[in-house]
Amino acid sequence: MIRKRADKGDAGAISFLGSLYEKEKLGLVKDVPRAIELWTAAVELGSIDAHCQLGLAYYYGRGVEEDKPKGIHHWQQATMDGHALSRHMLGVAEHEIGNYQLAVQHYMISAKMGYERSLNEIKDMFKDGLATKAQYAEALVGYRDAVEEMRSPQREEAKRLSV
Repeated sequence: MIRKRADKGDAGAISFLGSLYEKEKLGLVKDVPRAIELWTAAVELGSIDAHCQLGLAYYYGRGVEEDKPKGIHHWQQATMDGHALSRHMLGVAEHEIGNYQLAVQHYMISAKMGYERSLNEIKDMFKDGLATKAQYAEALVGYRDAVEEMRSPQREEAKRLSV
C-alpha cells in the first residue's frame, strides 16, 4: 500500500518509505542513500516530516556528509509549518553551542505544541539553572493545554489498544 501511494506522488508515503529504508523496517534492507533520495523527493512535494528527516541526516551526518547548517535549514523550513520535532531540534542545536536562552525559546514553542521531550529539556535546564522557574511553569501549562486540546475518545481508544 505504501509503495502504491508513493508511486502516485503522495509526499507522506514517500517520506514514510524513506524512514522504512533508513530503519530497515517491513522487510526492507537498510539503504540510507535511498532514504535521502526519497526524503528529498518528498520535500519537493511539500512534506514537512521529510524536511525533519533530512535535517537529522545532515546535522548528524547519517548517510550523508555532516552539514549542520543544511540540517538546521531543513528544520527551519519544517518549523514554519508547525513541525514540533523540528522546533525541538533547533533547540537542541542552540543548546549544543551554548545559546541557552534561544534553546529555551525553541523548547517552549515545541512544548506548547505538546512535545514532551521539549518539556523535559526545559525541566533539565531549570534544574541546571539555565531556565527560570517561570519559564518551566509556562512550559508545563502550555504542554498540559496542548495535550488536553488533542485528547479525543478515538485517541484514548488507540492508546488503550496500543496502536
